Amino acid sequence: MKKAVVYASTTGNTEAMANAVAEGVKASGAELVFAKADEADASAVLACDVLILGSPAMGDEVLEDSVEDFFTKIEGNLTGKKVAIFGSYDWGDGQWLRDWAERIASSGATVVNGEGLKGHLEPDEETLAECKKLGETA
Repeated sequence: MKKAVVYASTTGNTEAMANAVAEGVKASGAELVFAKADEADASAVLACDVLILGSPAMGDEVLEDSVEDFFTKIEGNLTGKKVAIFGSYDWGDGQWLRDWAERIASSGATVVNGEGLKGHLEPDEETLAECKKLGETA
């Protein structure tokens, strides 16, 4: 089993979540491909069994630019893939994750964690534990 964790972070909050997800992937015994969205190799990510993607909410609850760019590159190649999403936010209610989940489903992939895992601002211990569990079970 091979799992990719690809993320962007502007304040470090989503990065902390990504690191906890990566811990979970390692704990599950899966091989880990771990990268920031602006450095990720699309073909290496698409070769994984599970894609776990993270983005903070930006502006009017949209994906961070490098995540948007990376996701646009792989979006047409997700049919049959398992994808999980996560991210941090300051205000709002998680609309960026719901919109992203719809895009993923529309591309033919299965979103394995519903509307995604969101953390408000700096993730607390409970949120980090949920992130680790996501890495283990996705």
